[in-house]
Parts: sequence; C-alpha cells; structure tokens
Amino acid sequence: MSSPQILHIAGWNTCGFYRRASGVLASLSLLFPSRLKVVDHCFPTREEYRSWLIDEQFRDAVNDPRAHSHTSSPFCWVSKRATSKPLAKDVIGFVGGCDDTLEFCRKFCVPKDDDDGGHKAEMQPDGYTQDHEYDYDLVVIGGGSGGLAASKEAVKQGAKKVAVLDFVKPSPAGSVWGLGGTCVNVGCIPKKLMHNAALIRETIVSDSVAFGLTMGGSTSHSWEDMRQNVQNHIRGLNFKYRVNLREAGVTYLNKLGKFKDTHTLEVTDKKGNVSEITAARFLIAVGGRPTKLDCEGGELAISSDDIFSLEKSPGKTLCVGASYISLECAGFLAGLGYDTTVAVRSILLRGFDRECADKIGSYMEDHGVKFRKEVVPKKLEKVDDRIQVTFSDDSQDIYDTVLVAIGRSADTEKLGLENVGIATNQRNGKIPTVFEQTVTPNIYAIGDVMENCPELTPVAIQAGLCLARRLFGGSKEPMDYKNICTTVFTPIEYGTVGYSEEEAYEVFGKENIEVYHKSFIPLEWSISDSRSHHLAFTKAIVDKSNNERVVGIHFLGPSAGEVMQGYGAAVKKGLTFQDLQDTVGIHPTSSEEIVTLTVTKSSGKDATAGGC
Repeated sequence: MSSPQILHIAGWNTCGFYRRASGVLASLSLLFPSRLKVVDHCFPTREEYRSWLIDEQFRDAVNDPRAHSHTSSPFCWVSKRATSKPLAKDVIGFVGGCDDTLEFCRKFCVPKDDDDGGHKAEMQPDGYTQDHEYDYDLVVIGGGSGGLAASKEAVKQGAKKVAVLDFVKPSPAGSVWGLGGTCVNVGCIPKKLMHNAALIRETIVSDSVAFGLTMGGSTSHSWEDMRQNVQNHIRGLNFKYRVNLREAGVTYLNKLGKFKDTHTLEVTDKKGNVSEITAARFLIAVGGRPTKLDCEGGELAISSDDIFSLEKSPGKTLCVGASYISLECAGFLAGLGYDTTVAVRSILLRGFDRECADKIGSYMEDHGVKFRKEVVPKKLEKVDDRIQVTFSDDSQDIYDTVLVAIGRSADTEKLGLENVGIATNQRNGKIPTVFEQTVTPNIYAIGDVMENCPELTPVAIQAGLCLARRLFGGSKEPMDYKNICTTVFTPIEYGTVGYSEEEAYEVFGKENIEVYHKSFIPLEWSISDSRSHHLAFTKAIVDKSNNERVVGIHFLGPSAGEVMQGYGAAVKKGLTFQDLQDTVGIHPTSSEEIVTLTVTKSSGKDATAGGC
C-alpha cells in the first residue's frame, strides 16, 4: 500500500471558489483515504489570505512560475507532509486555483489501467531529441554515488553518449581523493570501518573476560595501521568505479566544469587546460562540502574531509557540532581510546527523534565522550604544535585536533549557475527542483545538492536511477522521498524510519498518535559487567486514525542498520501495528523486540522488558 498523496489548499473563508474546491477535495479524501490526504488552511479574511500568500512570499518559494503570479483564492499545492502550518520547503508541486483543482479532482477519479494510486512524475519538456548535434546526450557533473548510478543507468536505458565529469577540489587542509564522491572517500565507508574498529576494541576491553577469553598483550591502537588499511580499501573502490564506467560505456572526464550556457560547459583539467563540451542534458550531482568554522583561527580546524586520511593520530580531539557526523566521529575516536570532547551549541541530532537523541547523548557520556554544552568556539590559536580553543563562555582548553562538523553546503558556488538562470538557496547553496528538474528544463539535480533532499547516499543513488529511467526509458515513476531508513553509527547505533515522535504529533495531531515503546538489555550485553547496566530502546509510532498504521519506528541498540532495513520496507508498504503483532520474531535477537511491543506511553506502565 503506497502512501496517500498530500494536498494542501488555502483560501479565505467566504470565497465561493475556495469553498467549492475545498469541498470537493474533502469529499475525495473521505472516499479515498488511502490515496488522498487534504490539509485545509482557511483564512478568516481576504486580506489575511493575501498577506500570507503575497506579502509573506509563500507563493514565491514555490518552484513553479504559475505560482509566482497567483493572487486569487484558492491556492492548492502538493506537499511532502500534512503539516498544520503551510511549509514552502515541503512543496513538491503546484496545482493552481479553483479550476485547476477541480481538474485535478476529475483526473483523480478517472480509472487508469496502470493506476496504483501513486503519484506520477510530470516534467517540463526539455527539448531533447535523439538527433541532436551536441557532444553528449547527458553529462553528469559529479562522480559521487548518485552521479555514477545515473550515468550507467542512462546508458542502460538507451542513451548513446554519456559522460561523467569529476574533479575533487582540495579541502582547506589540502585533502584530496579519488572517484566515488563523499560516501566512499570521506564519508560512510571510512566512517563505518573506523566505527567497527571502535566496536572491536570495546568488545576486547569490556566483554572478553565475561565470555572466558583471556586477551594477552596491549589493547593500544595504531592509527597509522588502521588509516593505511582503510585508505587501501578506498583506493580499490576508486579503481573499481573507473572500470565500471568504462565497462558501461560511460566516458570519464577528470575535469572541473562551469556552465557557459544551457548546453555548454567550460571544463578545466588538472593542468589548467580549458576546453568546452556540449550536451543535450546535464545532471548536477556535485554533493556538498563541510561548512567552515567562522571564528578567529577557524582555518586551524579540520573537517570530515580530512579526519579519515590523517597521517598521524588525532590525539586529544574537540569535535565541534552536534550533527550525526560530529557524534559518529567523536564516538569512534573515544572508542579507540582518544580523549574526545564534543562542543554542543544547542541540542544533539537536530531533526531526529528527541527521546532517542537524548539517550544517545547519555550513552556516549558514559562511554567516555565529554560534552561542553551551550558553547561554541570563538577563537583558535596555535600553542606549540597544539590548538588552544577559547569558547563562547570564555573557558579554554588545548587540543591536538579540532574537527568541525556543523553542517554542509552544496558545492555549487563556482558552477556558473547564474549563466543558466538557476538561483540557489543563499543559505546552503542548494538547488530547488521539481521531480529533480530545475527551472532550466534540460538541467537536473540529485542528491545533497538538491533542496529538501535527505542527505543520504542511497537516496542519491535511487533518485539517479529513477531520473535516468524517466529521461531515457519512458518511465513516469518519481523518486519516493518518504519513509527512508537511516542509521546513525554512534557508539550505541540508532536506526530509524518514518516520523519522529515530535513530527508525528505535528503532522497527524497528538490525539491521533499512540507510541509503543520498550527498553531492554540485548542478550550479548547481559553477562558483561560494563554493559549490563545499559539499556537498548525501541518504539513504534502509530496513527490511530488510519487503521493504526505505523508511521515511525526507532531502534537504539546493536546492529541498528541491519535491524531497521527490513522494517523500512514494511513501513513503506503500509505496515500496521496489527501486522507487527502478527509477526513471529526471531529469537533471541534484538530485532524481535520491535514485533513484541505492547506497552504504550499513554498507559504510563513500565516499558522495561524482562526475561525472554
């Protein structure tokens, strides 16, 4: 069962056109609750409606020229979420006014042979013809996971001439890497390997005696050996990606590109030689780069672009920021035995479930990570070979390494987008799109460079595949950005899919939400003195108004990513709480704790599991 399409409609109370359109939409949502959900925003007066629409610039934030000149009532749009407050960042399509909304309703009711209730991607014509005279059918700018997947799929779907343009600009600290993008070189892959190193050390230190294992010798860690082995693995992947492109018939160009016009790129190779290439279509998949630390001496800090290739041990480390990247790095550094501190301006893991984020913080503190709360660095300065940090509360400390992980910005500044009529978000450099198509129809974007896109490698890959199939294979299927699984690889891993508890209350109404939760001791922790006082945790968030559909699952415990992947598929297919109850668990596993949830938060009962 696919998720219902979410429509928002706004107008003023006494407007006949608004009342007519909203009434028809309300009837459709009542008749087809699994296919359509309608959120009505009714303004008391015409003046208040126009103030919201025009003066507050809601219409200007919608990526559709028709919306920018719309002044009448109603204003109807398709959104990612059913929020009570209109959020421009969630808009994925503009429907129009009264006539357009009624036409939408007519089409909605027309039976189709292939109608599965899903939303089809209707893109603007981009002028593509097979007999064009450009150098390439498609040029992908960016050799990360999404760009590589899109390029190979484009050839598979019939594109004859496809190229991938990839050029890694050095980080401020001078780090460079090969083909494959952030995930492979300075993200997911080295992070997970170093996280695993920390888990292995913790098992040796904390668990070996309890399981009857006598470990001789030292548990000291060689950063240099680990780094070398990790980098060797990455170089093997870089080579494999080059081979895969060649075998797929994709041209690899190690050049930096800048738009000259809508069909021309000016490209520069590593020797500074400049030339031009042309294409019928372009796909921007350049990803993002870490945000720099904006304070005196900020250039002394490194980022996640540098940590995994450091030649020597980071030593005593300050991680600046409370993002998942900061906490993951702090977690594996502390797990490997390094003195590690996290500077937190406000809250941990903004955007994630608050209860789970707080539990992660408590667990990390108990595992040796220090937290400096409600402070940010205001000055960094060299003291011999170390870095003295002065914080916003005027306290000071000295570190060997300062790692900044306060967010990422799209790497679009020097792409020449101003030459092709594409404006980016001034705050983060990201590109607005509708179905991955920019305002310039033959230029597309996927992955971290795209506005309102989850910054996850599998999302970029899937979006690239879907887009290539639409561009060259005749598909109409859009990328589904709902209910995407992710895992945060902190010392206690956190896997999640769907809504956080806070988001569920906002979107569905607190009165419609029930939360089933449980704390438990994973079996593998149970006989280890250093672990058995810790509890893992899980909860399922249920929409009582829609057949107890599960709208969110959260899991804190061992192997959280492995646990959550299967549940993610189930949630995407419309999992209900009854489905969970009807599922027989695999015993003894931590995953079975999800299918044996029975205690609700509203009951006030103790949710700590006991025994088998």
